[in-house]
Amino acid sequence: MDDDDQNDAKMALIGDQSEPEPALDSRATRAATTPSDSASVEPPCLPATSKLHRRLSRNPSLSDSSSHHEDWDPLPPPDKLTVLDLLDNFALPQQLEKLQRGISAQTDKVRRSKDALKSKTQSARDRMVEEWRRRAPSADEQLDRYRQRMRRRVDKLGKQWNDTKAISIREKISFICAVINIFISGYLIGGFPQHFHVWYTLQLVYFMPIRFLTYRSQGYHYFLADLCYFVNVLLSLSIWVFPESKRLFTAAYCLAFGNNAIAIVMWRNSLVFHSLDKVTSLFIHIMPCATLHCIVHLLTPEEQRERFPAISIIKNSSPGSPAAYANVTSMLTWSTMPYALWQLGYYLLITVRRRDKIAAGRPTSFTWMRRSYSNTWLGKLVLSLPDRLQEPAFMTIQYSYAVLTMLPCPIWFANQIASTAFLSVLFAWSIYNGSTYYIDVFGKRFQKELEVMKSEVLKWPNMQDPTFQPSSTTPPNEGIAFGASPSKH
Repeated sequence: MDDDDQNDAKMALIGDQSEPEPALDSRATRAATTPSDSASVEPPCLPATSKLHRRLSRNPSLSDSSSHHEDWDPLPPPDKLTVLDLLDNFALPQQLEKLQRGISAQTDKVRRSKDALKSKTQSARDRMVEEWRRRAPSADEQLDRYRQRMRRRVDKLGKQWNDTKAISIREKISFICAVINIFISGYLIGGFPQHFHVWYTLQLVYFMPIRFLTYRSQGYHYFLADLCYFVNVLLSLSIWVFPESKRLFTAAYCLAFGNNAIAIVMWRNSLVFHSLDKVTSLFIHIMPCATLHCIVHLLTPEEQRERFPAISIIKNSSPGSPAAYANVTSMLTWSTMPYALWQLGYYLLITVRRRDKIAAGRPTSFTWMRRSYSNTWLGKLVLSLPDRLQEPAFMTIQYSYAVLTMLPCPIWFANQIASTAFLSVLFAWSIYNGSTYYIDVFGKRFQKELEVMKSEVLKWPNMQDPTFQPSSTTPPNEGIAFGASPSKH
């Protein structure tokens, strides 16, 4: 059979396959074909299947093909090859080789980076260890430093134990001035009461700037707005600016003998001679009372009439007259007004405008009393309230306390003996607080310092240098008697 016949047969076969008739199994077709048909018709030779034909040949209708070579021939016949097929066969190995080279290059780069990082880390660690070894002292150097430090501490302890000048110069001056102040005040009260208000004013001019500078540097300057300073201002105005004002004098007298005087007990003011701060606090609370006692009870009627006309009018006025302020109603009324003015100003200027600073830790009288009296029933009652109600509750309690302390003021104003007894009790209370400070606070503080030094020195003998000898200020056997009492010094 020539080539034309074969091509015609191929086209006929393809046309038959394109018809929608169901495909027959190739084996059944060959079985049904007679020998004469097989002898006369030569089997067709199909071309190589393409990729699309290979995918389509997976259908069940073609899965039973008798020739695996015909269905899955990987290469087209040589007459069907193109240049692109050849280029594709060459391009795939080149791409694989390029990808392999890129992976190898990245692997080498990562390995080099890892080695470089490891080298830098090792060198940095070596430098750090070398620097630490160079700077860190050896065991012998540390031992020498410890011995020197312990020598200095032992010498310092011996000096403090044997030296009678442990108190600073400022505390000595404060001690001397406080004692002299008491003698001068007592002398003026007994011999020249008409000049005591001058002595009070001079001390006020001296103590107030010191208190302001001290509290300002320590962050306690909000205490300078407390009622005790306001009372001293009122008394100064009544003495030097408005001596004829009966209402101003009544307010100053009630607040001084009331809230300001009882604060010696409530705030535990103490007569500690060597402490300028405590002497100043006691002066602020007790000296206004002493000054008013002098100008009310120790001046002659002529001196009162000439120098303090308001006092003379109040003392000589008959009950029920408009000038009769020496009664409970008038005293509470005219003292409540300046107290309310002070309380409102304190709340607006300190509590409201400085709320952020107070929350940051600036102390005030309210925060101090809330901390000091937190364990008492009254403190627990205030702290049990919401935060927004604690300050109004504190102000209400403070006003009630002020009214209670001012109720006996007509008695102190009318009776000299009662006023003297009241001042004596206040002064004795301050002395008691001072003795408590010296014995319980100052003595225990010194004892704690000795115990700390003792614990440090007891660690020292285990590392002590055999060639070391104690300082001459500390006798070897009895120079440091930790159980001894420092009372002889």
